[in-house]
Amino acid sequence: MAKVIRNGRIVADDFEVLRLAEGETPETVALPAGKIIVPLAVWKARRAELEPRGAEVGVWLAGNEDPAALAPDLARLAVVAVNFPKFADGRGYSIAALLRTRYGYAGELRAIGDVLRDQFFFLTRCGIDTLQPKEGKYDDAQLEAALASLKDFAEPYQGAVDRGPLFRRESRGVAA
Repeated sequence: MAKVIRNGRIVADDFEVLRLAEGETPETVALPAGKIIVPLAVWKARRAELEPRGAEVGVWLAGNEDPAALAPDLARLAVVAVNFPKFADGRGYSIAALLRTRYGYAGELRAIGDVLRDQFFFLTRCGIDTLQPKEGKYDDAQLEAALASLKDFAEPYQGAVDRGPLFRRESRGVAA
């Protein structure tokens, strides 16, 4: 079973990320049993079939998809994932921040795809609480080291989804 970093801990992951193969359509793709995270197009096409599964279903957004399309359903979803197709594609950071701030999503927000250790800290600053690198990308020791690296910056200066800027968090006495 694959492992993820969720809320600062390495845990086994029981969700399967469904990706459409060439020639498959959202209306006809086979939905596996168990916990799945489906593309937004599959959610839209098969919502009536997926909704009764409750917390066993999540939805993932591609970098070119508007999180507003999922806004009416956020209260029903236990997991929303943001796909990072390659290291240089940063659109997912904005999607994650919008889901947390503008749309008030409070459930599990997961980064999937080409998620690399160099990005982990910045992903968490955007509101992502579960990091799912490609399966086989990191062994257990590398995941432990990546988890430790999340604490490299004890007090970030810039504001982000997870906290305001440092100058607003620190009270400074005024000399008389």
